[in-house]
Amino acid sequence: MHSRKLGTQGLEVSAIGLGTMGMAGVAGMGDMYGPADDTESIATIHRALDLGVNFFDTAEVYGPHVNEALLGRALAGRRHQAIVATKFGFRIEGGRIAGVDGSPENVRRAIDGSLTRLGVDHIDLWYQHRLDRSVPIEDTVGAMAEQVRAGKVRFLGLSEIGAATLARAHAVHPISALQSEYSLWERDIEHDVLAACRTLGVGIVPYSPLGRGFLTGTVPKPETLGAGDYRRLDPRFTDGNYERNLSIVRTVERIAARYDATPAQLALAWLLHQGPDIVPIPGTKRRRWLEANVAAATLVLETPDLAALAALQPTAGERYTPRGMEAIER
Repeated sequence: MHSRKLGTQGLEVSAIGLGTMGMAGVAGMGDMYGPADDTESIATIHRALDLGVNFFDTAEVYGPHVNEALLGRALAGRRHQAIVATKFGFRIEGGRIAGVDGSPENVRRAIDGSLTRLGVDHIDLWYQHRLDRSVPIEDTVGAMAEQVRAGKVRFLGLSEIGAATLARAHAVHPISALQSEYSLWERDIEHDVLAACRTLGVGIVPYSPLGRGFLTGTVPKPETLGAGDYRRLDPRFTDGNYERNLSIVRTVERIAARYDATPAQLALAWLLHQGPDIVPIPGTKRRRWLEANVAAATLVLETPDLAALAALQPTAGERYTPRGMEAIER
């Protein structure tokens, strides 16, 4: 596994990371992608380390809290091999999301909780999970920068913010990475945020790089998914959009076959070809899918196929419910 740089402050990580959300789900939203097994999840994290993956993504809201604790247990004795990224920024009440909170007070509260649950003395990359429009970004990032000076955090990141907000934040303290949804399934970041990142020297960390599993070609119709599976409510899986979006998958499958690759591997390889500042974090809780994802790092795509993938039709449907879209700054 080769490495890539995120930002210009010295952060270097494996070219593909591991998203761990599916190992615990999100506060108040159930298992998200079906039930998980802690033993297999920890084995998956260990296998990732063995394969050279050192970049692990979690958040306080996953669970809530239990995902950070799970990652901490998995990394016990191997912390030196890992780059740990986590996120804060929600108000959590009764185990559910009660709103966003980017206040300096919440910044100071969140950092110590994450450190304790992860069992570490510092976090390598710390993101604000979602923008709090009631708090100036300068105040939030200023309080985050305090944690860097205190030695609790090495590098700062933001998630799902717009180009103008990114520039304001970066003026307060260097931002090393922007985490945003980005894939063949979701390309809104290309409108202006991607260019802003590159102007400022901010790395890009795409989450959901496999379109919530849709780009794998293995996701059944939403009505057949488990009762707690988030995708039963995902607009891109419902209201007839599932059928319309199948044409995207069919093109990905056809091109992948020419490389003797899976559709997921092709989708990840396409992202890696978009620039050396991009580090996707596909999520999985099983070793077999992890191993397949990691293999995408060596897949070299030819120019005509890259062009064909870039020309795919836009995905039908919003990527979140109306409430979820309110938290996205675009």
